[in-house]
Amino acid sequence: MKTKNALPYSLFSEFDIALFKSGKHYHLYQKLGARLIKWESMKGCYFSVWAPNAEKVSVIGSFNEWNPNSDILLPRWDSSGIWEGFLPSVKKGDLYKYHIVNKFNSIQQDKADPFAYHSQKAPNNASIVWKDASIYPWNDDKWTELRTIKQGKDSPISVYEVHLGSWRKKEKYGEHWFSYEELIETLVPYVKKMNFTHVELLPIMEHPYFPSWGYQVTGYFAPTARYGTPEGLKKLIDAFHREGIGVILDWVPSHFPSDGHGLNFFDGNHLYEHSDPRKGYHNDWQSMIFDYGRPEIKAFLISSALFWLEEFHIDGLRVDAVASMIYLDYSRKEGEWIPNKYGGREYLEAIDFIKECNEAIQSFHPGVLVIAEESTAFPKVTGSTREGALGFDQKWMMGWMHDTLEYFQSDPLFRKFKHDKITFSTVYAFSEKFMLPLSHDEVVHGKRSLLDKMPGTLEQKFANLRLLYTYMFTHPGTKLLFMGGEFGQWIEWSFTQALDWHLLDYPLHKGLQNLVSKLNEMYRKEASLHENQFEAQGFRWLVVDDGNQSILIYKRIAKDPKDQLIVVLNLTPVMRNDYLLNLEDEIFGLSIVLQSNHSEFSGDNSQEQPLFSSKKVPNKPHWTLQLPPLCAVILRPIFKAQKSLIS
Repeated sequence: MKTKNALPYSLFSEFDIALFKSGKHYHLYQKLGARLIKWESMKGCYFSVWAPNAEKVSVIGSFNEWNPNSDILLPRWDSSGIWEGFLPSVKKGDLYKYHIVNKFNSIQQDKADPFAYHSQKAPNNASIVWKDASIYPWNDDKWTELRTIKQGKDSPISVYEVHLGSWRKKEKYGEHWFSYEELIETLVPYVKKMNFTHVELLPIMEHPYFPSWGYQVTGYFAPTARYGTPEGLKKLIDAFHREGIGVILDWVPSHFPSDGHGLNFFDGNHLYEHSDPRKGYHNDWQSMIFDYGRPEIKAFLISSALFWLEEFHIDGLRVDAVASMIYLDYSRKEGEWIPNKYGGREYLEAIDFIKECNEAIQSFHPGVLVIAEESTAFPKVTGSTREGALGFDQKWMMGWMHDTLEYFQSDPLFRKFKHDKITFSTVYAFSEKFMLPLSHDEVVHGKRSLLDKMPGTLEQKFANLRLLYTYMFTHPGTKLLFMGGEFGQWIEWSFTQALDWHLLDYPLHKGLQNLVSKLNEMYRKEASLHENQFEAQGFRWLVVDDGNQSILIYKRIAKDPKDQLIVVLNLTPVMRNDYLLNLEDEIFGLSIVLQSNHSEFSGDNSQEQPLFSSKKVPNKPHWTLQLPPLCAVILRPIFKAQKSLIS
């Protein structure tokens, strides 16, 4: 079709432009960028880029010897700031950038395409013309049909958090990564074997600086080329889905790097970032902050979120650093931030963006999870925006994580002085829909690995970690565990080297791995552990105040109140004999579901520690328990009615 200024081809209708300028065009990836098309019998590529402050925009690339005067784009007449054009000489695999000359100061820059579908492998940074995003033959219909149920609030969700570049390597050190497709043969069966319901990938969007772990994104529509092609990633996701495993991506709308080829100062002016550094620059990360009040930026970011859900069939987004978005004074001193129009510290435009983004996701893709990494007491992070919430499905329970690790790192003999750290979480556990995270952030920068945090002898370290995991999997909320934690990685995580898989040759590490697999299996099978995981009626303390002996006992309760589990934690290395517990009169017996010191988990049996036992006190609703040291026991109560059925 022809346009008013004689452009040979355009993908934009007047309605598209109106949506874009109002911030309501949520599928910009179908319009902007480089798209291989056929126009009037000619094969070529349609290019379009948003650069409202440009005087001249041209496409430079491997097809024109990077000549900025060869293929010049034309500006639209409608004040949208979009430049576009059709180049018949361009084909799949060609490299390209936009050469942009600013109309105010004549600054000339070569920029990667913000909507590129594929890019060169870093440190090179040109965009790559690739085929349209929508032609991959997916084979995951069975998964997607059941996804809404599998990801419902009463469903078990246990997440294995993975950095693809360091989970395994072909050689232990260096850039010897497995490709997306090669991980189909290793990562997919491992996650299935370990009984996790989901895998979460640290950001795999294109990023120039590998030590950022992917959190400094330049390509919001491009999988990183370090591990292969976009089709390779789709094959990996498809393989997970065929095994019934959901895929969550880390997504970073909170900031972006200042690399010269990226979004920063894109057309010679502040375009993607806010022009005032008090709202547009992160001192902590030395990166730029999006201008959330600009409609086109909202459309860009929401389009990115929907892109991964639609073109890569992603099942959830974990949104990074939400606290840094919603507070104007986040990590800023007095005088370094601007109050909002009401004089408050809330970033109102960012909050509006978050709500609109979550509404768009739920509107287009109900059943997809959106999870907030939010570390403050900001009210109503989860819940419907119609009720005043931010609209997230779940929130990382950072308070639980900090308190729990502080408690477990302490010497068991002195844990009685920190008893509130291990009990306080249930005071607020049902104020939001929480996910319990033991994430990558807790095993880096001198914090030590989870195993190395534990006190005591080697055997006691493992006993403590088995206790911690059993407590985590029986605490209300969904679960997340970073790779390596499941088998007791000794050293801190480093993106430069693979995990120490050889540790599985040692019984204590292998036993810990067996326990995590078993806990995942139990969490999935036992309705009492997931059906009411966000509801107060799913949890009840039986012993909460025995800090002197560091004993915790609680119930998890399914929607059928007779479907219960009792969790007993002895958090000291001291045997507790004849521990008296008050239970209901109608409980006929107790059966052991799991015991963390079992020989299957390389527990204390080799030291001839007594196994758990229990005995009914005659004519009273009490039981006496024999509690092994540093041990968790999960019990199933048998009620009198159930006993009669058995009889």
